[in-house]
Amino acid sequence: MKEIETSRDFVKQSSLYQEFLAEREEILRHKWLESERLGYDIGFERALLDWIRKHREGWRAARRAQLQSMYPPHAAPRQHSVAQT
Repeated sequence: MKEIETSRDFVKQSSLYQEFLAEREEILRHKWLESERLGYDIGFERALLDWIRKHREGWRAARRAQLQSMYPPHAAPRQHSVAQT
């Protein structure tokens, strides 16, 4: 049981999962805004497809820029390579 909890914690802390959550939050925000604008709930699937077509590329570029400003390349931990003989 402890192993399952450790795995869940690892997933929740992973950068991939954090990016998924951030993107999901943007889609839900888009769903709310479009539903308000149109006067009815457009549903998650329609919001998802609309957001992907209209906003995903720009959002990802802005997100990358934001993350790079927080973690510049020179601040990233270096990976050591194995010397060849």
